Amino acid sequence: MKLHLFHALWGMTGSLSEQLNRAKQHGYEGIEAPMPSQEQQNEFMELLSELQLAYIPQIFTSNNHEETFQEQVERAKQFSPVLINSHSGKDFMSEDEQNRFFEHALRVEKAAGIQVAHETHRGRIMFTPKATASVLKLFPELKITADFSHFTCVCESMLSDQQEDLNLIKSRALHVHGRVGFEEGPQVPHPAAPEYAHYLQQFETWWDEMLHNAIIPTQPFATFTPEFGPPGYMPTLPFTRQPVADLFQVNHWIAERIRNTYEG
Repeated sequence: MKLHLFHALWGMTGSLSEQLNRAKQHGYEGIEAPMPSQEQQNEFMELLSELQLAYIPQIFTSNNHEETFQEQVERAKQFSPVLINSHSGKDFMSEDEQNRFFEHALRVEKAAGIQVAHETHRGRIMFTPKATASVLKLFPELKITADFSHFTCVCESMLSDQQEDLNLIKSRALHVHGRVGFEEGPQVPHPAAPEYAHYLQQFETWWDEMLHNAIIPTQPFATFTPEFGPPGYMPTLPFTRQPVADLFQVNHWIAERIRNTYEG
């Protein structure tokens, strides 16, 4: 199996050069991050080329969601991305607004010639399995970035009663975010801790199903980004706000586990 691991820059410290060199040194095939500022764009593109790192840009629609989606997709083309990961729309949109957005998004995607994966994310259109499946039924060409940690948190469950919707969603996966959530939050403090083993097992089952059944048969390689987040997502100690684990090490633990599973 061809598995390409991407390093998330979210919450990482150091200069841009230090962050990208760290990703390369730890064996990642690419990085996933929002697009750089205009001031950093040249340095960013030079580093990608020098280090031979692929890139998945993250885009975020706002206000006029159709317009901001198109603007960001057009800018993302400059980076020759593997795919584009989109935080699309808002959870309070009406069905008509959602449908207009995705009709437009598919036209923009086709014109750009770059695959777009719409992330299953709290606060966005695809914030629950039911909401996501409803959209996917209407638009057979839509693909997703699967981050089920948002689903388990929003639904306050491990989704055992939503299998039909989950099966459809898993079949549309184009890209996977490797974060382990639970009923009361978007990420466990550390996925290696034995008290979270049953959550890790469930998420690894979902990841495996999507990689083998949806992504590998249709793509030249599978893309996977470990994406545990910094404080806000990462629990902290009271009064000091010190994170309970090292963010880079948590994400790299997931990366090594996945790499060993599929390439070991």
